[in-house]
Amino acid sequence: MNIREAIVDYSKGDSLRWFWRLFYWRQQCSNSTMRSILTFFLNRIACRHGGYVGYGAVFDAIPLLPHGLHGVYISRYARIGANCCIYQNVTIGEVNRIAPQIGNSCLIGAGAIIVGDIKIGNDVKIGAGAVVCTDIPSHVTVVAPPSRILVRGTEHD
Repeated sequence: MNIREAIVDYSKGDSLRWFWRLFYWRQQCSNSTMRSILTFFLNRIACRHGGYVGYGAVFDAIPLLPHGLHGVYISRYARIGANCCIYQNVTIGEVNRIAPQIGNSCLIGAGAIIVGDIKIGNDVKIGAGAVVCTDIPSHVTVVAPPSRILVRGTEHD
């Protein structure tokens, strides 16, 4: 990224570089006072961007958020693999303190809702507006409404 792109990205307010840096510092911090201060700043940044990432959420790598944190809610119990792309207004929620485990290289479309004790495989594409509350195998596409799994262009039960 050159200087011009960095300035444009920062001026739009979509730069989350400090957010992720503070997020990882907070996870590594053992001092409760410092952790509280980092949590305060993280909540301020997330509020500015209109999203929420829970304290205990686990990320294998920083996810790609093309629209920033706008409307994104990620439960503190969620686990998200590497190279995931999450669009705006996505909810990754919990049921009874158990949240989804999302595999590597997944794409989650705008407005998708993923809740419950489920596992999403690797290389899964979840379409915009899909509501997912069952396990999803690897290398498939989930579309809605109603939510259904597509395998190589055909429907699969």
